Amino acid sequence: MSDQHRREWIYKLCTYGALAGLFAFLLQVQNQADEYQIRILNVSAIFVTLAVSYNLINGVAGQFSLGPNAFMAVGAYTTALLTISPAEKELSFIIEPIIWPISVLHLPFLPSLLIGGVFAALLGFVMAFPVFRVRGDYLAIVTLGFGEVVRVVANNAQSITNGPLGLKGLPEYTNLWWSCGVAVFTVFCVTRLVKSSFGRAMQAIREDEVAAAAMGINVFRHKMLAFVVHAFFAGMAGGLMAHLITTISPTLFSFFLTFNLLVIIVIGGLGSMTGSIIAAVIITYAGEWLRAVEEPMAIGPLNIPGIPGMRMVVFSIMLILVMIFARQGLMGRREFSWEWFCGFLKIGKRRG
Repeated sequence: MSDQHRREWIYKLCTYGALAGLFAFLLQVQNQADEYQIRILNVSAIFVTLAVSYNLINGVAGQFSLGPNAFMAVGAYTTALLTISPAEKELSFIIEPIIWPISVLHLPFLPSLLIGGVFAALLGFVMAFPVFRVRGDYLAIVTLGFGEVVRVVANNAQSITNGPLGLKGLPEYTNLWWSCGVAVFTVFCVTRLVKSSFGRAMQAIREDEVAAAAMGINVFRHKMLAFVVHAFFAGMAGGLMAHLITTISPTLFSFFLTFNLLVIIVIGGLGSMTGSIIAAVIITYAGEWLRAVEEPMAIGPLNIPGIPGMRMVVFSIMLILVMIFARQGLMGRREFSWEWFCGFLKIGKRRG
């Protein structure tokens, strides 16, 4: 066996060992952590799914999309409507009855989650045709408009979404195994895609779209692939979020959600999946720690009243600082690899 093959086997064993460590960690947390800690970990895992898939279209393919909230909304509503029992739907839709056949559909969680992702991917496929007729800032405005269209439709289609009342009392299916399992699956699929010939073509489009087209790359097909894959995983994340908080309404899927994701991938590094994972966890936990800045506080004789939304001010300042002092984000476009990790340990050993 050559040295190259031996190293590859060692890296594979390291990957399996890391997955086994993650399994043991989740088992420990599931048995010993309190409900609040488990909930934050669930939210972190869902945001990892969202950030990694969002970075595929924004960071890898270089298309400035502002519409992940639309895909999350479609995935969340689809999954919720399929998991709620017919009797509960009849009780929830008090203003206007729910339409057939949605009123009688009732499926287990996994097929509902997958169908939610597929519906979001279908929306991404349809949106791709008008969206990719424009570039740059215009593309951002079009995707932002689609996000608002989906939210307004959800607010007014009362016989399907229950309108502003939303859907309440959803079964609490999302746990650590679901959220972290989907996050690991998303990271695996997206990183494999990025390392494939399709991913390299997406990166070529990001660097110079005209040159990529001149080299024979089908620009529209690769943009659409990135957009549809992003929509699928965003839809699944929406289904997970719906069954974690057990209630959804159109206000949950506003531009505020997209802004959070944008902050995560910019701070992590556009084009870096490792950076997206790190930033998603940091921003989720920071959001909880920064709740203190929205509460009334006393500093000596000075009493400062609570200011709702102050956390977003802090996040905005963080984004500004990153843009000024670290425009490439925490990781730039670098990725974690076992080769780098082993080399780092060897250097540390030599220095020690």
